[in-house]
Amino acid sequence: MSLLISCQSLSKSFGNRLLFQDLTFSIFSGDRIGLIGLNGCGKSTFLKILAGLEMADSGIVAPRKGLKIGYLPQSCEFADKSPKTILLEALEGQTEFLEHEREPQADRWLSKLGFTGNEPSAALLSGGWKKRLGLARELILSPDLILLDEPTNHLDLEGVVWLEKFLRLEAPPYLLVSHDRYFLQNATERVVEIDPVYPKGIFAIDGSYSHFLSKKEEFIQGQLQQERSMATKMRRETDWLRAGAKARTTKSQARIDQAHEILEEHSQIQARNRKTTAKIDFEATERETRKLLTAKNLSKQLGGSLLFQHLDLTLSPGTRIGLMGPNGSGKTTLLRILAGEIAPDVGTIKKVDGLQIVYFDQHRSQLPLHLSLKEALSPDGDYVLFRGQPIHINGWSKRFLFSPDILEMPIGQLSGGERARIAIARLILRPADLLLLDEPTNDLDIPTLEALEESLIDFPGAVVLITHDRCMLDRICNSLLALGDPEQTDFFADYTQWETATQKTSAVQKSKEKKEQASSPKAKFSYNEKKEYEAIEGKIGKLEEEVRNLNHSLEKPEIVNDPQALTKICRSIGLAETKIEQLYLRWQELDKKSK
Repeated sequence: MSLLISCQSLSKSFGNRLLFQDLTFSIFSGDRIGLIGLNGCGKSTFLKILAGLEMADSGIVAPRKGLKIGYLPQSCEFADKSPKTILLEALEGQTEFLEHEREPQADRWLSKLGFTGNEPSAALLSGGWKKRLGLARELILSPDLILLDEPTNHLDLEGVVWLEKFLRLEAPPYLLVSHDRYFLQNATERVVEIDPVYPKGIFAIDGSYSHFLSKKEEFIQGQLQQERSMATKMRRETDWLRAGAKARTTKSQARIDQAHEILEEHSQIQARNRKTTAKIDFEATERETRKLLTAKNLSKQLGGSLLFQHLDLTLSPGTRIGLMGPNGSGKTTLLRILAGEIAPDVGTIKKVDGLQIVYFDQHRSQLPLHLSLKEALSPDGDYVLFRGQPIHINGWSKRFLFSPDILEMPIGQLSGGERARIAIARLILRPADLLLLDEPTNDLDIPTLEALEESLIDFPGAVVLITHDRCMLDRICNSLLALGDPEQTDFFADYTQWETATQKTSAVQKSKEKKEQASSPKAKFSYNEKKEYEAIEGKIGKLEEEVRNLNHSLEKPEIVNDPQALTKICRSIGLAETKIEQLYLRWQELDKKSK
């Protein structure tokens, strides 16, 4: 494998906040790398530095000469133009494509990314389709390396599975940031973690994500054993340093220096081994009612489209339901109906008296970005009331991995994952019987995801969850409700059962379509079409011979030294190749009719 880009001793801070320090890292051809780390550790900033969009405070970034890097940010926004226009504009100024080649290239990449060509303005696309268009805009430029920042954000579960397959088949070498554990397992072959727990601040392992976890555990256990060994040495050296005056007169300076080195080394290892995770603990009302909420015969239309109908749902303590289905299938709408924000078109919802509902909004509209971190975490002063006990803002902020030093920072300057932790911190202050969680995993780092999962498993009330994190679905939910087909809403025991059923449904649909195509009468092959079909092969042969002759003429010195003649011949080659492509398409169309 050849080296694509090398980073040496990179460091980056924002104000007095250190993101990372002295990072050394290389990317090679063929790499499929997953980059992980705690929220706020600088993963997105690191990608921007590699892409040349930001500068490191110190260190060297050395790309291979002529390296083309693509970069897909967390969120993609577009002007009020068609997706095809967006791609054609990306090709402007790109010399590797002739003018007549650009439109077929745009159509090709739109097709690969799942677009039909009938989409509305790019500005009106959903977040998931904007992500696909952003990926197409980068890949159409044929980068040697692509950097992907949270590529699964805004994608539904079907989109995440599609992206896994697409990256394996179509993408150049890539470095992606993700907290989706199944996605990391399926889409990467090398995992890198940025974390001060490691001596060099970074840990890289070739292999799958599960293999990385195994090697990380070995390393952490080894470092803990090293700390215990160093602690023994430290006690011995401390006792020696504390010896009486008579002993001190015989001490060599070298021994004293060695003792201080051992003390310093132990302090560093101890600091690295000090593991902190967000303490998430949803407060329940401990209500013992058998049924918290009962929904009967729910139906809902939105924008003239039927989302679901005849839906029955019972939520009891211990019920944890995952809502499945593509974007637009009504998952968020159902959550809002259960929360009482909107009413169903048909059906009834019966709640026990005084039912306490906590609703996590995927857009986090509860968080104005101008608020300071302190105001967001503790809106009523220096203390928050949690489980009946006052907790000072300094201790409350540490519980969610925020340093008291940044309490005055506007939350608009925090990472998406840090803002997600704030939203969760605000929610757990409210006692709940029922948790309605709409994409709570977006932007959260893996340790915080695991802490959230543990809290939801221990929560005694009911949970209804929307997430594209398959690992969380498997760990949390004891049933899944599939939306997407208004005629049928089914419950499944787990993700594997839902996936199997979805694949069978897809296979049946494809088989049905094939039968319909086979049973439909074939278009007649007219006399003129038969003559055209028989003549196409000869026309293609003549044009291909013409292209060969034109290419040979490009080697003649009199042509090479004549710009006008050179341009004319290149234009002729382009026109001939376009005609050949059109003839091949027409031949395929007529060939189907002939059979």
